Amino acid sequence: MSPQTIPKMPEHLHYLATSPFEAACQIDILPVGHRSRRLHGHSFLARVRAALTPDWAPFPGGECQALGAALTAAVAPLDYRYLNDQLPVPTDENLARWVRDHLAVPGIACVGVQSTRDEGAELDGADHCHLWHRFRFEAAHRLPHVPEGHQCGRMHGHGFEVILHADQDLTGQEMGLDFDYLAAVWAPLQAELHHACLNDIPGLANPTSELLAHWLWDRIKPTLPALSWVSVYETATAGCHFNGVNYRIWKELRFEGALSLGRAPADDSRRRLHGHSYLLRLHLTSPLDQVLGWTVDYGDVKALFKPVYGRLDHHRLDDLAGLEDSDPASLAHWIRGQAADLPQLDRIDLFETPGNGVSLCWGPLGPALPA
Repeated sequence: MSPQTIPKMPEHLHYLATSPFEAACQIDILPVGHRSRRLHGHSFLARVRAALTPDWAPFPGGECQALGAALTAAVAPLDYRYLNDQLPVPTDENLARWVRDHLAVPGIACVGVQSTRDEGAELDGADHCHLWHRFRFEAAHRLPHVPEGHQCGRMHGHGFEVILHADQDLTGQEMGLDFDYLAAVWAPLQAELHHACLNDIPGLANPTSELLAHWLWDRIKPTLPALSWVSVYETATAGCHFNGVNYRIWKELRFEGALSLGRAPADDSRRRLHGHSYLLRLHLTSPLDQVLGWTVDYGDVKALFKPVYGRLDHHRLDDLAGLEDSDPASLAHWIRGQAADLPQLDRIDLFETPGNGVSLCWGPLGPALPA
């Protein structure tokens, strides 16, 4: 499909939750000498994405907390345990299967386990697996085609982060690609990009996030056929995905809000006035500007969204006109309705606590970013 004809799709809402656990394990199916065959431990993070039924939570608006509680209960038997006593081959993929099988939640779309900050696996109900590994390099660049006076036209630098995503059918398999293999695929690119000026590298004369993601795709895909997306973080709050055809950018914003959940029972603490530090992630899909080399300027996204942001940050959210209730799902729908100045917007992720919230999407579903 041409990036000029990216379709809008029916809106769908997923609830998101995460739960950590500490555990030790050994992965005996790996080759002799592999470091993960030794007894070792991780601070694991389990995550779930689910399209919950309307009557599943104790009350409308209580879905996020209920999902988080269900996930925490499901992983409790793994916490501070030797995982091999629970399942013989405790790879991230098998752990995700185990959590999925022990999670009594309707509408599960996928369950993931990340064993470190920089790697993890997510499985759907058909054992289709999304593996990811994150890398970092430090580099300078400038964008030569931006308007005069634009800050990105000056030489500057970033701590770039790149995530390689790989999709595999794992039916009947204990694990997919070894994370060390993904690291080996990345190693020559790390040597070329780290402590470099990107503009000096052939093919990167205009090193926007979008063109850098495309450049990486062209070099990695031939040696990694399972590659499904390349994600480039230009900053901690903005970046771009590329899947060989389409570009999707995201911009993160944080806001502080007070609320009372009006549909909570009278004796529930969430009925009282309280507050959250929210993380909002705006996803946009748009064709590439062939001159500027980007889809939408991250700065423009922030500026165009500023009137909506101003109504959210440091305000009482349940006073917003037109808002049904102040739970994350209601807020995400309200934000979509207010963001008319961002026609490229096709997904909103809203987290009321770290890793716990909703994802409202009406475009092609791109890869989930690590928690």
